[in-house]
Amino acid sequence: MNVRASLISLVENLQRARVLCVGDVILDHFHSGSVERISPEAPIPVLKLENEATMLGGAGNVVRNLAGLGATVSFTTVIGKDIDGAEIERLIREEGLADLPLVDDGDRRTSAKTRYLADGQQILRTDRETIFALNKEMEEKLIAAAVQAMDDCNTVILSDYAKGVLTDSVITAIIKAANAGSKVVIVDPKGVDYSRYRGAHIITPNRRELFEATGMATGTDEEVTLAAQSLIDSHGFGAVLATRSKDGMTLLSKDGTLSHLRAEAIDVFDVSGAGDTVVATLATALGAGADLEDAASLANVAAGIVVGKVGTAVAFVDDVLAALHHQDLSNAEAKVLALDAALERIDKWRRSGFNVGFTNGCFDLLHPGHISLLNQAREASDKLVVGLNSDSSVKLLKGDERPVQGEAARATVLASLSAVDMVIIFSHETPIKLIEELRPDVLIKGADYSVDDVVGADVVKSYGGRILLAELSPGHSTTATIAKLGSNGI
Repeated sequence: MNVRASLISLVENLQRARVLCVGDVILDHFHSGSVERISPEAPIPVLKLENEATMLGGAGNVVRNLAGLGATVSFTTVIGKDIDGAEIERLIREEGLADLPLVDDGDRRTSAKTRYLADGQQILRTDRETIFALNKEMEEKLIAAAVQAMDDCNTVILSDYAKGVLTDSVITAIIKAANAGSKVVIVDPKGVDYSRYRGAHIITPNRRELFEATGMATGTDEEVTLAAQSLIDSHGFGAVLATRSKDGMTLLSKDGTLSHLRAEAIDVFDVSGAGDTVVATLATALGAGADLEDAASLANVAAGIVVGKVGTAVAFVDDVLAALHHQDLSNAEAKVLALDAALERIDKWRRSGFNVGFTNGCFDLLHPGHISLLNQAREASDKLVVGLNSDSSVKLLKGDERPVQGEAARATVLASLSAVDMVIIFSHETPIKLIEELRPDVLIKGADYSVDDVVGADVVKSYGGRILLAELSPGHSTTATIAKLGSNGI
């Protein structure tokens, strides 16, 4: 089995992983739009806001990546008793991680970062937080919660963002408990004193952190290897996985295993959170039974995906499989997506200034009428998303003899068209829930509908979107084609 094939097999088993993440959570706000003028009040750009998003950052971004890869996730962190803390709780529930042991600290302000972006480029960031070490009572609560959650996990991540949650006492206690339970401990470190992480199995510094922790040069493969070896010699780590931005990664283990992994990214939009993706993918792969080299290779692929997205992003299973199948996500080969991955890509499109069109249908036995509709839809939008009825949905609409082609075949045919940028299979009788989630700028249906009859038209018009009724190409019908085939005895 070649390397890519073995990694594909690994991805298909990632749901076996059970991972505990402990660390500093941050609430990330993104305000994006365009700049067209300078303020008359001061020589500063005026940002015309077009999109706003809030998501889990810091250790929370590690959790988002774990969930996106299909791992069973536990998350232990500390939040303040404030609005931002409540928002973090809500976002954690959205990730399907309800009833987790979060620790409330009334003396702490929840860390929040707000980024302002113009045409995809960050122009300002504001931070609000209080940074200080947990007191003894909070330490004991956090340790107790983490040790309890550890019982159901096979891998433990310490995500250190230096906000005061991972004190020396907390780190020591969690690593000790993990080692006693034969759990693999992976640390995403901060600071220069790595002795506080002694006992961890794997540590994942970036190039700058490796330099700061060792004082050694980290420019070349050889220099990174020597610096990583010094950490292993000084602190007894089982392995160092050093992330090196455009130069990829270097893996060095205590037994002398050495791998230099070249960067997988084609287009780099934003390196924010790439380290979170690396540690999450590494932990998930190890938790699914991979060896360290395969886990690091998969982490390298995942990192190449997220740097092609804007903001603190997630590498979903669909993204990783597409990359392993040599599908370039910046072109349109990996077009058939699940909803979560689709929303991530649509957000990237919008931050790049594209408007999004949406149409839907069964598209069973694609004919020239379909092609005409799709071409008109694509002309009306920068990016076209097609909602495709699942097999069960088609049966509800068309009867038990339909579809003629299964949903996988229909999706593949649609994805091969240059007019189509994305295909999402949905199982409901109508696409209304999909439209509510995607919020397309343009909703397209055939002219045999009236605007009032188009499903989702009221939703799209409510936020300023528009409805397009595409001209029909007469004389083409899947039903008529099937009937003709039947009459000919085919």
